[in-house]
Amino acid sequence: MPDWSVYLLSCADGTLYCGVTTDLARRLAEHNAGTASKYTRARLPVALVASAPSADKGAALRLELAVKKRPRDNKLALLLAQPGAEQAGAACPCA
Repeated sequence: MPDWSVYLLSCADGTLYCGVTTDLARRLAEHNAGTASKYTRARLPVALVASAPSADKGAALRLELAVKKRPRDNKLALLLAQPGAEQAGAACPCA
């Protein structure tokens, strides 16, 4: 049974990208290789800002949608409010 995570990336142009995955290290490598999403491919490099574990795929997708609906300056706060969430070393240009 895979462990799902919701993650927030900071792109080179200062925008944020939110996604879900079962393997965070692999997915981050795919984003930086330009093979993960069309959005991040044009905004390389990307850096991990934060991630939060989810109980299952459905919970991960619901949290991802909630983060995407939030205003830019609230995205990180919502993700970090989740149990087990971690902020990465990358500075977030969220404000």
